[in-house]
Amino acid sequence: MPNLDTLLHLDMLRKGKRRQLARRLGAAAKTLFGPNPIYGMEWGDPENSPPLGYMRDHFLKPYVGPDATIVEIGPGGGRWTRYMLPAQRIYAVDYHQELLDELRSGFNRPNITFAKNSGDDFPGVPDGAADLIFSFGCFVHLDIDIIDRYLANMRRLLKPESNVVLHYADKTKPLARSNVGFSNNDPETMRALVLRQGYSIREEDTVTMWHSAVVRFGLPSGTPTVTPTASPCAVRR
Repeated sequence: MPNLDTLLHLDMLRKGKRRQLARRLGAAAKTLFGPNPIYGMEWGDPENSPPLGYMRDHFLKPYVGPDATIVEIGPGGGRWTRYMLPAQRIYAVDYHQELLDELRSGFNRPNITFAKNSGDDFPGVPDGAADLIFSFGCFVHLDIDIIDRYLANMRRLLKPESNVVLHYADKTKPLARSNVGFSNNDPETMRALVLRQGYSIREEDTVTMWHSAVVRFGLPSGTPTVTPTASPCAVRR
């Protein structure tokens, strides 16, 4: 069994639920989040945080369209999922059923498939189906061996033109070093993992976020196309 993000997000979700009524009653929370706060806003809202807004506009929105199939790893309460809703299909993948239930409570849409995985796999996602694999706020907590297995397992999902965008911890930065929930990672280590799994790095941002970094990569040019196949596990949950 992988060492999965030390249950950090489950603890945060449960604490957030206990505070939710107070937040809803508070004028500040209503102003920021509206009447139904999304779990995950504790770490910032792309609507009013310039660094997160840049991440949304540069690394997510350009790859979302009516024909896109998106796989989101660790969606939380939908902080980033809400920007993916125009896509044809979204696979929301998480190890914790409680977090998938939280996402479903706010975003129970017909184009979202909720998939509980075993910690590093993609049950129900067909081969060659993903136009974008996206994760923000999840890989910062994952140990290197888990990230490596995710990188190996996501390869089958990709088309030659697909993009993978992963946000990860950067322990070269003081705020990451002081965060005990962040894994021991940095751009040099992440770059080596991505390249060792046979991917081509297309873009990196190591400066916008104050405790983390983002890498965008995909299959190298000339990679044969994988014909999408229907999976017997492709059932909406």
